[in-house]
Amino acid sequence: MKTISLISKSLCWLSVVLCLGRVPVVLAADAPAGGATNAAGRRAPDWLRAGVMYEIFPRNFSASGDFSGITARLDELKDLGVDILWLMPIHPTGEKLKKGSLGSPYSVKDFYAVNPAYGTEDDFKRLIAEAHKRGMKVVMDIVAGHTAWDSVMMAHPEFYKKDAEGKIHPPYPDWTDVAELDYGNAELRRYMTDMLVHWAKDFGVDGFRCDTAFTVPVDFWEAARAELAKVNPQVAIITDAGAKPVLLSKAFDMDYAGNLYLSVNQVIAGEQPATLIQDSWEHTQEQFGAGALHLHFTDHHNLTRATVRLGMEGALAAQVLMLSLDGVPLFYNGMEAGDATESADPALFEKMPVFWNPGGRPPLRDIYRDVIKLRKQYAALRDGEVVWLKNSAGEEVLSILRKDAKDEFLIVINLSSRRVSGSVDDLAEGFQPVNIAGWPVPVDNHAPDFKLNGYGWLICHRVVGK
Repeated sequence: MKTISLISKSLCWLSVVLCLGRVPVVLAADAPAGGATNAAGRRAPDWLRAGVMYEIFPRNFSASGDFSGITARLDELKDLGVDILWLMPIHPTGEKLKKGSLGSPYSVKDFYAVNPAYGTEDDFKRLIAEAHKRGMKVVMDIVAGHTAWDSVMMAHPEFYKKDAEGKIHPPYPDWTDVAELDYGNAELRRYMTDMLVHWAKDFGVDGFRCDTAFTVPVDFWEAARAELAKVNPQVAIITDAGAKPVLLSKAFDMDYAGNLYLSVNQVIAGEQPATLIQDSWEHTQEQFGAGALHLHFTDHHNLTRATVRLGMEGALAAQVLMLSLDGVPLFYNGMEAGDATESADPALFEKMPVFWNPGGRPPLRDIYRDVIKLRKQYAALRDGEVVWLKNSAGEEVLSILRKDAKDEFLIVINLSSRRVSGSVDDLAEGFQPVNIAGWPVPVDNHAPDFKLNGYGWLICHRVVGK
C-alpha cells in the first residue's frame, strides 16, 4: 500500500533522528508487510488495558525535583483520571562522560539504588504506597541494555561488550555517555533479573517500561517475565519498540504505536491526508492481530513538546484522538497545562522544570479530565470495536465509531487548520453531542452533519442497548 510505504520510509528517518539525542524510542523497525502474524500470545493485565498512563520526569516534574514533589501532586493526577504512573529512571546518574550539566537519567550508575537528588528509598516507598492508596499503579523505567561508564557494574568487565581491541564500547557511536552490556554472559542475566525482582518484591512496583528493549535479547525478557510473575502475576512489562510483533508474544504486554504517532504528525503538518491515520492503524492491526496492546502518544520525553510541534489546538485535537482510540493513551507531564518547555535534548541533561501556569491556553486540564472520565465511564470507548467511517471531508476530517452492545460513540476530528463542513456517511440516527467541560457546546452540529473550526472536534453518543 502506497501510504504505508510512506510511513515505513519516514519512520526509518525518524528513528535515526531520535537516536541523535540520547536513549531513543524506536518507532521504526517496521515488520515486513507480507509476513505479518498475530504475535499477541498473551493478554496484558486488565489494569493496563483499561488505564490512562502519565509519564513523569522526576527531575522536572516539580520545583523540588524529587519523589516528594510527585507524592504531593498525586491527588491532582487522580482527579485528572490518571491511574498508571510511569516514572523515568529513578537511579543515580553517571558522572563519567555525562552529557550536559546533570547527565541523562538513562545513564544509570547503580540499578539497585535511588538517585539521592530524588530522595531516599523510604521516600520512594511512600510514593508507591500513596499511589496504591489512590488505586494508581507505578511503572518504573529500566534501561537494561547499557550503564553509565562509572557504574558499580564496571567491577565486572565481563558484563560488557568489547571491540576487537578488547575495549568496552557504547551501543552506538553517538551514545557516548553509556557502555553496552553483554547478554551473552549468564551472570549478567542473573544480576539484571534479580534487580527487576528486587523492585517488584521489595518496593511493590507494578511494572516496568523497558527502555531500548530492542538492544537486549528477547529470551532474556521472556525469562525475566517468568521470574517476575512469581512475585506478581499481574506485573506489566512494556517495550518502547514499535512494529515488532515478536516482542508481544511472551515477553511484553504493550509496545509503542510509532506508526500512528508519525501519521498524526504528517497529517497535522498538511503533508498527508487524514486517511493516512486509518491506513496506519489498519496496518498495525494486520501486523499484530486483534488483542495486541499499543501505547498511543503525541508527546513524551524524547520528543519536542506537542504544543510546539503541532500548535496548541493541533496538540489538543491529536490527544483527543489518542483518548478516542483503543490501546492505552499516554500523557507526558505538563501536557494538561499546555507546557512548552524544552524536552529531549537538552531537557534530558539539564534541570528544566515543567511550567505549570502558562498563559493563553484553553482549559486543557478540564477538557482532558472530561474526555478521560467519559472513556472510563463507557466500556465502548475502552474496549469497544473501532470502526472507521467515511465522511465528505476525508482529506481533513476523521470520523470514528467506538461501539459495544450498549453504546456507540461517534468521534469527528478536524486535523486541518481551516474550518470544514461535511457529513458522515451511512450513520444511524439518534446520536447526541456530548458536552465536554471547557469545550464549546456544539450547538450547530447535528450528526451526521458537522461544522468544525480548525482542529475542532466533536463527540456524540447513542444508546443502543441496556
